[in-house]
Amino acid sequence: MQNTKLKWLYLIILSLVWGSSFILIKKSLIGLTPLQLGALRTLFAAVFLFLIGFRSMKTIAASDWKWIAISGFLGTFIPAFLFAFAETEIDSGIASILNSTTPLVTLILGVLIFSIRFNKNQLIGVIVGFVGCLALILEGASVNPGQNYWYALLVLCASVCYAMNVNIIKRYMQHISPMAIANGNFIVLVIPALIVLYGSDFFKAEVISSPKVHASLIYISILAVVGTGIAKVLFNKLVQISTPVFATSVTYTIPIVALLWGVLDNEQFTFYQVLASGIIILGVYLANRNR
Repeated sequence: MQNTKLKWLYLIILSLVWGSSFILIKKSLIGLTPLQLGALRTLFAAVFLFLIGFRSMKTIAASDWKWIAISGFLGTFIPAFLFAFAETEIDSGIASILNSTTPLVTLILGVLIFSIRFNKNQLIGVIVGFVGCLALILEGASVNPGQNYWYALLVLCASVCYAMNVNIIKRYMQHISPMAIANGNFIVLVIPALIVLYGSDFFKAEVISSPKVHASLIYISILAVVGTGIAKVLFNKLVQISTPVFATSVTYTIPIVALLWGVLDNEQFTFYQVLASGIIILGVYLANRNR
């Protein structure tokens, strides 16, 4: 009973936090390149997590580090850059809706790789969800012809990464504390993030001294500490006390928060995009019904 209440509480908190992440990414890109944003997001989150839970890594066995590393790249590092590049061309609200395909991808990968059973309702749900996804992309391209909607594929790639990550956590890391998983992830990612940041020309004087960069650093700090650091620990715990598909169901409600932010930031959103979004949510619901 306690876990049932907790999982819904975590789901609500994560919806609010990650729903706000898309607008923070958009604002951060005003002064930062996608490479700088992804690297700084990783580094800021790493510093925060090390300050509050570095000692937790002592509980990680040597045999677990392989999965910790894979989880870090799939669940944090790669998606951070994919979303940053995607939002250079598509609106933050659209990116959040495309991200809601994660439960569908989680289910597909669970069947193909992790031997999860697949029934008729789930097959229908997957088909409906991807029809909605395609409709959303096509309508977005029509409404905003200046945007390159091939970049929407980057969000779908991020969904694949997230789906792989939750299945890995559920299968191989149930015995590791959420804090230890998060800190282990980021100790692995620090050096790659530093290499990317150095190669992105961030340390040039004209970049560091730019007022736009200073403003973006405020946004990225909030994104890293709350949207990556704290949320990472909560999500790891949610996966452990629920199922991979329930945990990724947070993407049902993320678009609601993200779209509200997008509307406040003057992003366009048409009736047909609302309809396509509803089709995606319907597909996710069908795929998870009676599970």
